[in-house]
Amino acid sequence: MQPDSRGYFGEFGGRFVPEVLVRALDELTRAVDEAFADQAFWREYDETLRDFVGRPSPLYRTQRFGSEQSGAPILLKREDVNHTGAHKINNTVGQALLARRMGKKRLIAETGAGQHGVATATVGAKFGFPVDVYMGALDVERQALNVYIMKLLGATVHPVTGGTRTLKDATNEAFRVWASEVEDTFYVIGSVVGAHPYPFMVREFQKVIGIEARKQCLERYGRLPSDVVACVGGGSNAMGIFAGFVGDDNVRLWGVEAGGDGIDTERTAAALGAGSIGVLHGSRSYLLQTAEGQVRNTHSISAGLDYPGVGPEHAYLKETGRATYVPMTDEQAVRAFYDFSATEGIIPALESSHALAFARELARERSADDLILVNLSGRGDKDIEQIRRR
Repeated sequence: MQPDSRGYFGEFGGRFVPEVLVRALDELTRAVDEAFADQAFWREYDETLRDFVGRPSPLYRTQRFGSEQSGAPILLKREDVNHTGAHKINNTVGQALLARRMGKKRLIAETGAGQHGVATATVGAKFGFPVDVYMGALDVERQALNVYIMKLLGATVHPVTGGTRTLKDATNEAFRVWASEVEDTFYVIGSVVGAHPYPFMVREFQKVIGIEARKQCLERYGRLPSDVVACVGGGSNAMGIFAGFVGDDNVRLWGVEAGGDGIDTERTAAALGAGSIGVLHGSRSYLLQTAEGQVRNTHSISAGLDYPGVGPEHAYLKETGRATYVPMTDEQAVRAFYDFSATEGIIPALESSHALAFARELARERSADDLILVNLSGRGDKDIEQIRRR
């Protein structure tokens, strides 16, 4: 779906930003419109994904995970094998090319699990941009390996000590910095969140996942999957793979949120399951908030899903019933993390483990004629120390 001229998907999206950012967003919108109409831009994007990132990523059928039941086979879209280890690089390549086209001199980014920070630092090194990454102080502790990698790639990492010291607070700080330095700075947002045109732009850079997966399913199996499953924090990996199938009414779309300790507790990050409609970081969508409209603290074992909001297009898909969103708890995700590692020889990111936990349950309800496609959005090297200490 295309957003309308104001950046809305139905009633969700738009621009709710300080006046100082309106001009920057107008400039970015013009640059996006011009670049997206330029075949040379997409040619360089595609060539960079092929030669630098390693696309197309493989489609892989699990061999043992879920084999305790005789239901549907589980297919993986292997975004974990991309350069930098996750889907984030698809987006940062596109935004870096835009920044260069716009004549910007510096990149800034927020990050939770660190994968977006690493991907931004990577394209900064490749294209010659200095990079500043804002990261919640708690996530700096949880994701020490990725912090080191960002620094190795030449980025400066700024721990954010306010609030819950997680992704929400890192995003707040990145917006503050961008507002004061819009002339020469490009803000590389890591998900399908924020003010228009970011949700649309990021989806367009991530939809390569769904386009590839759709083609691979048809070539290998002669049919589309019955179900497509992806974890949802802000929601970029999910929108990326959903984009390939959203027009196929016979394909069910499932977004798996971070249930934390349970969506009926205060320790959750399931914005669609436990939230209500409001405004966060520049757009109207679902978010976790108090009755007074204050943003609630969140919790997830996965830093990349530990965010109180969700992209506006996901809110639209929920409201229209095109996609269904379900929570998986920390405990369920960790169990899937261990089981998947031991049965498949692939260590999944904790974020992706939420999707795997649900896919295993779903497979039991489907027949052997069905196909369940899971976006394995990232690898779990970054989570080993946290899991080891658990």
